[in-house]
Amino acid sequence: MPSKTLEQRLQNRLHERQEAHLYRRRPLSFGPQQPKMNLNGRETVNFCSNDYLGLADDLQIKQAVIDALQSGHVGYGSGAAHLVTGHHIEHHLLEDELADWLGCPRCLLFSTGYMANLAVPQALMQKGDLILADKLCHASLIDGALQSAAELKRYPHNDMQSLERRLQQAEKEQRQVLIISDGVFSMDGDMAPIDRLQDLARRYRAWLMIDDAHGFGPIGEQGLGCFKHFRRQPDEQTILVGTLGKAFGTSGAFVAGSELLIESLIQFARPYIYTTASPQINAVATRAALKQLRNADKARDHLKQLIERFRQGAERLGFELMPSISPIQPILIGDSENALKWSHALQEQGFWVAAIRPPTVPRGSARLRITLSAKHTLQDVDILLKALHKVQKQF
Repeated sequence: MPSKTLEQRLQNRLHERQEAHLYRRRPLSFGPQQPKMNLNGRETVNFCSNDYLGLADDLQIKQAVIDALQSGHVGYGSGAAHLVTGHHIEHHLLEDELADWLGCPRCLLFSTGYMANLAVPQALMQKGDLILADKLCHASLIDGALQSAAELKRYPHNDMQSLERRLQQAEKEQRQVLIISDGVFSMDGDMAPIDRLQDLARRYRAWLMIDDAHGFGPIGEQGLGCFKHFRRQPDEQTILVGTLGKAFGTSGAFVAGSELLIESLIQFARPYIYTTASPQINAVATRAALKQLRNADKARDHLKQLIERFRQGAERLGFELMPSISPIQPILIGDSENALKWSHALQEQGFWVAAIRPPTVPRGSARLRITLSAKHTLQDVDILLKALHKVQKQF
């Protein structure tokens, strides 16, 4: 096959994406992450952020960072991988405090949630094993499964009967199974049935991996996420993944589980072994954020009020909503071009609401992904609903 220039290889693909109204562009922000912020030079009310508890620009967290830098016991860069010289006492204390909060024996920090989700299946699964993943799992979970030695099969979204049939077949074939699911699904906002997933995992001796990136913080007492919501506790066969760049307002991720699991990840997880540790100061910020997140029940109550206010108003306007009690409240549009039109029309009124299109969501299910923060007010929600009504009449 003849060789091609980069332009020959890529130009047609980019053109096709533009023609299908699927081209992505990065908005440019001119300030800290807040409910009201300057994006692309326009003052907007931001309904796109995953900063669910409003901690990304929190003054107490900033002060903790300033104090730590002034004390001289931390710098910014970690300088090396955790297994070389990059594992600072602040990282170690953060891992201990996260494990204590979650009620798990140990916790392990990762630089990003994507890396955590790549690491676990690669380190745990072997040839002949089987991964059963929810159809709507986050892309990082699917990529992690595909890069492992195991076979990947996907079951229909939250369909426990379908999952059980696959588990029964795997049991007959004497295959080790890892069940993978989001806790709160990032594009729909609904939750996985944690109680039923855990029951099935126990019945068929499978391992259970839950990425609760969007559940930790806004969901459950002390922000303990979906397990707490379903009044369940992770057991020795459970692997929890969480990110720090959402409700924590900082950066990075963690995997929590048994002593044996975490020690095995340290020894065998390539995305952990071969990457530089996250900045020391990020661990300081996250420790401060964890203290606030655990005690943020008032903020979580306000967030529930915002969610109820939005859903009631949107339903009165006749919008098609997802079955979500989380801060993620998508409005289904369907066509990608129309979703972009709605998003741009809302921007003209001063609201930043992203249009989510394939391949992030299935074809024909483009949507406006509205996310709420505890820093929003009821008035913010009411004004957004008026803007949505205006665009609804326009289109």
